[in-house]
Amino acid sequence: MRYWWVNQNQTYRQEVSGGYLWSPKRKSNGQRNAFYEFMREVSPGDLVFSYVDTRVFAIGIANSYCYESPKPTEFGTVGDYWDTVGWKVDVSFRSLQNRIRPKDFHGQLAPFLTEKYSPLRRSGDGLQSVYLAEISPGFAATLARLIGGEASSLQDAASAIAVTVAQSPAPEPTLDEWERREESRILAATDIAETERQALVMARRGQGVFRANVREVERACRITKVDRLEHLVASHIRPWRNSGNADRLAGENGLLLTPTVDHLFDKGFISFEDGGRLIVSPVADRASLLKMGIDPGTALNVGSFSQEQRRYLDYHRENVLRAAAVRR
Repeated sequence: MRYWWVNQNQTYRQEVSGGYLWSPKRKSNGQRNAFYEFMREVSPGDLVFSYVDTRVFAIGIANSYCYESPKPTEFGTVGDYWDTVGWKVDVSFRSLQNRIRPKDFHGQLAPFLTEKYSPLRRSGDGLQSVYLAEISPGFAATLARLIGGEASSLQDAASAIAVTVAQSPAPEPTLDEWERREESRILAATDIAETERQALVMARRGQGVFRANVREVERACRITKVDRLEHLVASHIRPWRNSGNADRLAGENGLLLTPTVDHLFDKGFISFEDGGRLIVSPVADRASLLKMGIDPGTALNVGSFSQEQRRYLDYHRENVLRAAAVRR
C-alpha cells in the first residue's frame, strides 16, 4: 500500500462526488509534470488524502489503476488550458468530520517532508504547484493519528481492495463509454463510405480489415510464440479510441497476441522497447504475471520492430503503460 496527497482546490467537489482523480497529462506548455505523471503509479488499495483550502477534507481508497480519460464534462470552465484527454483513477472518497489543518501541526509533520516532490512547505503551507504526490508511511500515520478514528478504519478496507483488484482489474467504464461514443460518431458520419465505416467499427474489436493488415506484418505472438491464428488477438498498439481512421486500420499499428498477453498489453501492464525488450509495469501483480507465463525477473527480448511500429510503441509507452519513470 502506498499513500498519496492530492491538492483538489479547483476540483474537489467534482472529483470527490464523482469518485475519481483526474489530471492533464502535461503542462500547458507541453512539458512533463511529475505531479501528473504520479497518477500512473497509483494502485488499487492505495490511500489518498484530499487537501482543500488549507485542510484535509477527505480520504479516499483507490479502486483502479490509472487510465486514459477525456476531461470530465462536469469540470466546466475549470482548467480551460488543460488537455482534453488526461489521466484518471477511480477513488472512493469519505468526507471527514475532523478536517485538520496541517499548518497547525507542522512541527509533527515537518520531519516527514522530502526535499523533492513534497506537497507542503516546512511551515505547513500547501504548494499550489502540486496536484498529486506520494507521502511516506510515517507522514500518513501521523495524519491518520491527528484525524482520528475516521482515518484508521479505512486502512483495512484498502488492503482488501488491493488484493481483489490487483489480480482481476475491472474494466474502466470511462474507456468503454469513450469508445462507444466514437463508434457512434463513425456510424453516423456521412463523409465516410459504408464499407469503411464497418471496417473501422470492426477494427475496434481487432477484426476484419485491421486483423488482415496486422497478419501482413506479424506472424505470431511476440511473447508466447503461438502462431495459430484462431488463438491470437489483433491488438492495437496505439489504442483504437485515440487513433485517426488511418491508424485504426494500419497493420503496423497492431500486434498478434494471445488473449492473456493482449490483456496485459491493452491495460498497460506491459510494453516493449523499440529494440524488443519487454517492459513490465512496476504496478503489475507479480504472482498474476507468473501465472500468465511472464517472469518479471527474467529479461526477455521479443525481436525488433519496424520504424512505423516504433512510432506507435512510443505512444503506447507514453500513454498506456502504467507507472512511467518520473523520479529523475
